[in-house]
Amino acid sequence: MTKPPTTSLNVMKKPLANFSKQPMTGFYRNGFCDTGPEDPGNHSVAAVVTKEFLEFSASRGNDLRGIISPGCKWCLCAGRWKEALNARKDDSDPVVPKYVHPKTNVSLTPIQEEELIMGYRVFLHATHEAALNSVDMKDLKKFAAEGEAQNNGSVSATRTAVAQNPGTSSDSPIKEV
Repeated sequence: MTKPPTTSLNVMKKPLANFSKQPMTGFYRNGFCDTGPEDPGNHSVAAVVTKEFLEFSASRGNDLRGIISPGCKWCLCAGRWKEALNARKDDSDPVVPKYVHPKTNVSLTPIQEEELIMGYRVFLHATHEAALNSVDMKDLKKFAAEGEAQNNGSVSATRTAVAQNPGTSSDSPIKEV
């Protein structure tokens, strides 16, 4: 299903950025976490999935493991992301998508992420504003990729943060399937 071109906004009220074409993501399979009336799941949260999140989603009846694997960039249903957020034991619980090191495929603890300055989690510049119908902005910011919560969701500011922190590019896939 293709969506006619529109000017969708991200959670920071800026133009919605492309998230991933490898793998092709989004409800409309156009690389954007765009949503509309045809999308009852509100596939609006741009995140990198973990093994734990995929297992959690499967346990709730949506098994994505045949489509994507840990480390993939994917547009998640806002309600499922929120459900995973609420189900986690604490902030270090990997059920909420977070950074997976591309060379080792090992989920890192928040402390390890900070040491590497590569905190992939939610990409605000590619998360559709409709996510805010299900998820609080403070939670999205808490799990935002490095530099995203500070740059007001601007793609150019994200690219600047990426240039200063190599390995955090939201334009390149973290893991291809």
